Amino acid sequence: MEWLMSTRFLSDEQLERLRSFPDIGREELIKYFTLTSREHAFLDAPGRGPEARLGLAVQLCTLPWLGYIPDDLQEIPQAALVRLAGQMAVFPGMLEQYARATKKRPQTRSDHLKLVMKYLTWKNPSPGSIQWKELEQFLLDRAMEHDTPSLLFQQAAEHLISAQVVRPGVVTLMELVTAARSAAGALTTQRVEHLADAADASGSGPAAGA
Repeated sequence: MEWLMSTRFLSDEQLERLRSFPDIGREELIKYFTLTSREHAFLDAPGRGPEARLGLAVQLCTLPWLGYIPDDLQEIPQAALVRLAGQMAVFPGMLEQYARATKKRPQTRSDHLKLVMKYLTWKNPSPGSIQWKELEQFLLDRAMEHDTPSLLFQQAAEHLISAQVVRPGVVTLMELVTAARSAAGALTTQRVEHLADAADASGSGPAAGA
């Protein structure tokens, strides 16, 4: 229980917000939910029905926007859904059909995520991978500058988007932030002790005994 309390610095409301779709502004709507001709070609693969195309499109546009894809695609802001559906000439309600179909067959959703990641050249980090180690180092470097966990979390999320790496789960990222803060604290203590030892050594030299 103490370990859980030490890693959890976000409220239930914040956790839920970080797992879901946020509201979207006009600038983000245009930037992330405007399909290019190349993206249309990717989505319009032979044999792919309208519901699959729309579900895939939501994931394709959401990943660069948020750095992760919420579990419930139907929570996407209505403006974004309508904009995508209009460009694809499909009924927005097709997303509900996609959600029902992938609930029955979760593998389809996983396969589509892999397709999106490959198309966008994004990576999915795993413990021990290059992306994971880079994230740990990034957090340690930032934690040496400040000790605000919520800011470290935000900086990590922004770093992952810029590096085109899928954000780990919220709880996992909180654990990484806590580990970085702990490592930074230990490193700082080590440096301070080293300086103190050096000062003591210089103070105990011949001049001190004169």
